[in-house]
Amino acid sequence: MPFRHLCQRWIAIAVATWAVTLTSAGAQSGMVEITSTDLGHGLHMLQGSGGNIGLSVGDDGVVMIDDQFANLTPAIEAKVRQLSDQPIRFVLNTHWHHDHTGGNENLGKAGAVIVAHHNVRKRMEAGGFMEAFKREVAPAVGDALPVVTFGHDIQFHLNGLTLDARHISHAHTDGDAYVYFPQANVLHTGDLYFNGFYPVIDWGSGGHIDGMVQAVDKLLAIVDDNTKIIPGHGPLSNKAELETYRNMLAKVAQRMNALVADGNSLEQVKAAKPSAEFDATWGNGFLKIEPWVEMVYQGVKLRQEGKFQSAEGSH
Repeated sequence: MPFRHLCQRWIAIAVATWAVTLTSAGAQSGMVEITSTDLGHGLHMLQGSGGNIGLSVGDDGVVMIDDQFANLTPAIEAKVRQLSDQPIRFVLNTHWHHDHTGGNENLGKAGAVIVAHHNVRKRMEAGGFMEAFKREVAPAVGDALPVVTFGHDIQFHLNGLTLDARHISHAHTDGDAYVYFPQANVLHTGDLYFNGFYPVIDWGSGGHIDGMVQAVDKLLAIVDDNTKIIPGHGPLSNKAELETYRNMLAKVAQRMNALVADGNSLEQVKAAKPSAEFDATWGNGFLKIEPWVEMVYQGVKLRQEGKFQSAEGSH
């Protein structure tokens, strides 16, 4: 088996566990409790199964950032009704993965306008085999697809606040967006930030660890010590914790880039343990240590070869 294909098989097997875990959790909708955290200024963080949801409520209606799994839509809608009697007018997807877009079709049919970066719609519309997750994704159609897409940024002016969404290239995927509410000093990072465990970096969707470091640097330039940060996964966070995450990513990225540039094989990279000092703290989440090292390795290797993928084609 060619070396690259062997690497892809290792990554696919490892990350399939993560994908199945999330899908199984989403399927058990009756067992998932949707909780809310009040962030002030009509903003809330909802947690259940899948990516954390951001919510803006007020007289102008409800704006939702990400929507978890389809099975959870009734529970999510019930929680929203506890916070507002206004309809869900907009749903903004931070990227295309199913644990952040699974409720699109349900909410779109109910009248919400789905908004995302151009590459989110492209990847959802195309479907196909996700190498990193060893998972066939059917093309999304109809109400599941974003009907408003943007390039660099888009702003909403609702409920007395500005919502500023901005695209980040080639980090977790090639279609990531973060969302900042400047008047409230609240940031939703999407999956640019996994709080407390190693992040998924979807190299098959144009993501790589160098881009993650650059993305977090941009986030840190926005926030201050009082910013409330909604991560893609994990508990509500703050600047100090985001800085710790960034330092971990940067050190692993530096070591991995050097190891790959020197021609080390996957097995040699694993033996070198480039993340060893961080494993006890970060290696107990969706991805365990070796699968994460393999994921980072594959993304770095493709980047150094100039072969990582984008919704627009190879780069």
